[in-house]
Amino acid sequence: MKIKSQRDFWSGLLFLVVGVAFAWGATNYSFGTSARPGPGYFPFGLGILLALMGGLVLFKALTLESEGGDPIGDIAWRPLIIIIAAIVVFGLALPRLGMACTLPLTILLSSLAGREFHWLDWLISSVVLTVGSWALFILGLKLTIPLWPIYFNG
Repeated sequence: MKIKSQRDFWSGLLFLVVGVAFAWGATNYSFGTSARPGPGYFPFGLGILLALMGGLVLFKALTLESEGGDPIGDIAWRPLIIIIAAIVVFGLALPRLGMACTLPLTILLSSLAGREFHWLDWLISSVVLTVGSWALFILGLKLTIPLWPIYFNG
């Protein structure tokens, strides 16, 4: 069997492995029912969907010819490291700085991974995502996520 597209092959394989891992990990949690889903219901479904998508991409990579074999280029280390660092900063800062400060900081850090940066784009994204996250997670779902830094709660 010949790989006809390296990019599709490796990305399909990655999706398939991650999807199976998430679905398998979700089996450790209660599934509940369709009317009252448990904590394992949603991750299991997403894992299965991701694995199916990976399988389709993998099948395409092995069956459809692509020009030049669609080789994989160099790994973009700078953006990869910046995005991982932004995720780590988000996880560490959220309990201390609250959502109102952590989301703009995370957006600022992750936007530095690209080649172009515009302050207006960052400002609009920060406002829209912070207000949207506040409305969804704090107002809508009633999650106990701090909105402001712990220093303001006196």
